[in-house]
Amino acid sequence: MKTQVCIIGGGPSGLLLSQLLDLKGIDTIVLEKHSREYVLGRIRAGVLEHGFAELMREAECGERMDREGETHDGFEISDNGVLKRVDLKTYSGGSSVIVYGQTELTRDLYEARDKRGGKVIHNVEDVKLHDLNAQTPPFVTYRDGDDIRRIDCDFVIGADGFHGPSRKAIPAGVLREYEKVYPFGWLGVLSRTKPVNPELIYARHERGFALCSLRSQVLSRYYIQVPLTDTVEDWSDEAFWEELKKRLPEEVAARLETGPSIEKSIAPLRSFVAEPMRWGNLFLAGDAAHIVPPTGARGLNTAASDIHYLYHAMVDHYLKGDDTGLEQYSGKALARVWKTQRFSWLLTSMLHTFPDANPYDQKIQAADIDYLFSSEAAKSMLAENYVGLPF
Repeated sequence: MKTQVCIIGGGPSGLLLSQLLDLKGIDTIVLEKHSREYVLGRIRAGVLEHGFAELMREAECGERMDREGETHDGFEISDNGVLKRVDLKTYSGGSSVIVYGQTELTRDLYEARDKRGGKVIHNVEDVKLHDLNAQTPPFVTYRDGDDIRRIDCDFVIGADGFHGPSRKAIPAGVLREYEKVYPFGWLGVLSRTKPVNPELIYARHERGFALCSLRSQVLSRYYIQVPLTDTVEDWSDEAFWEELKKRLPEEVAARLETGPSIEKSIAPLRSFVAEPMRWGNLFLAGDAAHIVPPTGARGLNTAASDIHYLYHAMVDHYLKGDDTGLEQYSGKALARVWKTQRFSWLLTSMLHTFPDANPYDQKIQAADIDYLFSSEAAKSMLAENYVGLPF
C-alpha cells in the first residue's frame, strides 16, 4: 500500500489527525493494534479544553459533542471538608470546558472516518518502522496473519501510546526521557448514578485525594487516592463508596447516590516526557511522547495540541510547500507539553496526601491552597491552565 501519512494508533489522536488531513485532501492510513470494540471500551477522561472542542468542530465531528456535552464554567475544590469554587469563566477571560466522555468522542471520530471512507486497519501485529532518517522515504510493515504487509509513505505519525513501537524506533543516543513516578494511584469507579454535583469536585483530605466527576446526568465517575500496593480486588463497591464519603464534605456525602460499579480500575500516577518529538520523518504525538497525572485532565488535551501543530504543519507542507511547521514541530509541541506537565504536577502536589510528607511539607501544601483562594492572580493562573493554554 502507499499513502502520504501513515498514522500508528487508532485512538482519538490518530483518528482526529486522519480526519483533519482527509478534509484537506491529504491521504492517510491508520494502523491500530486492537479491535474497534476494544478501543471504544476504554474508559478515559472526559474534560475537553476549549481548543480541543474547536479542533473537533473543524474536523466536522463536533455536532454530538455540542449537543450532548456539558459546558462547565467552573469546578470546586474541597479543602478538608470546606468547598471553594474556581470560576473558570471569570478568571480565564470567558472560557470554559466541555465534559464529554472520550469513548463518545472516539465513536464520533470513527463514524466520521467511516463516512468519508477512511482507511483504519485494526488488529495489526508486529508493527515496525523503517528508513525514518534515511534519504529514501520511510515505510511501515505489519503482520496480518502469516503475511507481512508494507505501507510506503512520506511521514509516519506515532500516536500509539506509551507502549507502542514508535518512540522505541528513535535511537537511544538521540532520545532523552524524563520521568516522575508518584507513590500512589487512583482507584476509579464508573456507575450509572446521578452525579453528586453539577461541576467537578477535587477533594483534598488527610485520608487522601478524591475526585467527583461525571460523563452525563446519569453516568458518574469517581476516584480516590490509594496506595500502589492496592488492587481492584481489595475494594468492594461498598468499601469504595464508604471511603469516598469520608473524604467529601458532609453535605456532599449526604446526597451521594451509590450503585453497582460498571467499571473499576486503578491507574498509577506518573509524569513522563520524551524528547525530541521528531526524528527524521517520524513525529510523535500524545502518550507516545508524554504522560501526565490525571489531575486536571490534561492528557488527552495535550495530545490534541500535538495534533493541532501536526495538522497545520502537514497542510503547509502539502498545500503550500512550506516545511517550517514540520521543522519547528518538536520544539513548539514540547514548549506547551512542559507547561502542561508543570500544571499537572502543581495540582497533584497541592491536592494529594504524600506518604513521606513531613509536617513542613504539609504546612506548605495548606499554604498553597490558602494562597490560591486569596489571590486573584493565582485564580487566573489556575483557570487559564485548566481551560487550556493557547495552541
